[in-house]
Amino acid sequence: MPKMKTHRGAAKRFTVTGSGKIKRSKANKSHILEKKTRKRKRNLRQSGLVSAADMKRTSKLLPYM
Repeated sequence: MPKMKTHRGAAKRFTVTGSGKIKRSKANKSHILEKKTRKRKRNLRQSGLVSAADMKRTSKLLPYM
């Protein structure tokens, strides 16, 4: 059986934590930032986790991580 291929776009966007959860960065931080409050922009800097509903789909894209 051939090796499974890692989805390269997903590999650049997600990292796997030590406990096996998938870490992601938050959206809405690239443009149209003037109308967003300081607090909101500051909170967007922090990373988030992939939800349990999307975990199976995301882990299929990253078979060796």
